[in-house]
Amino acid sequence: MKIAIFPGTFDPLTLGHIDLIKRGRALFDQLAVAVMTNTSKKPLFSVEERVAQIKEATAGMDNVSVITAQGLTVKLMNKIGADYLMRGLRNTTDFQYERDIATMNKFLDKDVETVFFLADPKYQHLSSSLLKEVAMSGGDISAYLPGQISTALDQRLKERKLKRVVDDQNE
Repeated sequence: MKIAIFPGTFDPLTLGHIDLIKRGRALFDQLAVAVMTNTSKKPLFSVEERVAQIKEATAGMDNVSVITAQGLTVKLMNKIGADYLMRGLRNTTDFQYERDIATMNKFLDKDVETVFFLADPKYQHLSSSLLKEVAMSGGDISAYLPGQISTALDQRLKERKLKRVVDDQNE
């Protein structure tokens, strides 16, 4: 059985991520989407919210599961019996970054095999960080997000804007 893990912060999950999940589930018997914690990022959504969003977006994909984890991806892979680490590449910058991580993972566990998927050209320019930045500045990014996540992002940004207004009034 070919089991793969697709780790990321997924804040928010984009249609580019969904495309990779669909392609990965066709290649592997089981695909675990692992919602990870990245200490260098400040997420808009909690881990629990992201898990629920991904579960909703992948409903009906019977060989896809959603899990959470912290720490080393190779340890998570060993825990769930995954042999493959799935990553998406949008550009050469991603390649250099992901190549270094793959090399380190191989050092940590010689049995880990990283499989790279080239991003669909219509999603190559996307990143969750870019989309959040555009949305925070009032841009419409709904074409790049699953519907329910677009709605949740709009709501979260309205909440944050309202909180800033209230905080400013209280100063």
